[in-house]
Amino acid sequence: MNAPADVEALYRALLAGWNRRDAAAWGDLFTSNGSLVGFDGSQVDSRRAIVAHLAGIFADHEPAAYVGKVKEVRPLAPGVALLRAVAGMVPPRASAVEPSVNTVHVLVAVEGDGAWRVAHFQATPASFHGRPEAVEALTVELQAEFDAGRI
Repeated sequence: MNAPADVEALYRALLAGWNRRDAAAWGDLFTSNGSLVGFDGSQVDSRRAIVAHLAGIFADHEPAAYVGKVKEVRPLAPGVALLRAVAGMVPPRASAVEPSVNTVHVLVAVEGDGAWRVAHFQATPASFHGRPEAVEALTVELQAEFDAGRI
């Protein structure tokens, strides 16, 4: 298997599942004991809890869609890789990335039974305190991804 390409495909599938508001598909990408730390700091442990957490979010409101750009995929050990990405969110029926919710994504992937799964996913706000030029630069970068039709 090609770890960098496969792990990037796993990340893209994660974004696509979110954008379809499909909690079950999102959860299926995680290991059974996978975990996540959400943008707001919510910590969720286990595939089952992740699906329930996202189902609640999707039932409550129509969240913005993700657009992401992979910055690095780095093998850490055989069958273990780290992905770092930046992501923005485009509100429903909008066509522009909302800078206030730009984020840095970190995903730890593990390979087992011929497939890569998410062991841990974390979204950290990319607010760049005191550096509005960094927020603007990231927003421009993510808007270009959105405009090109990439999620």
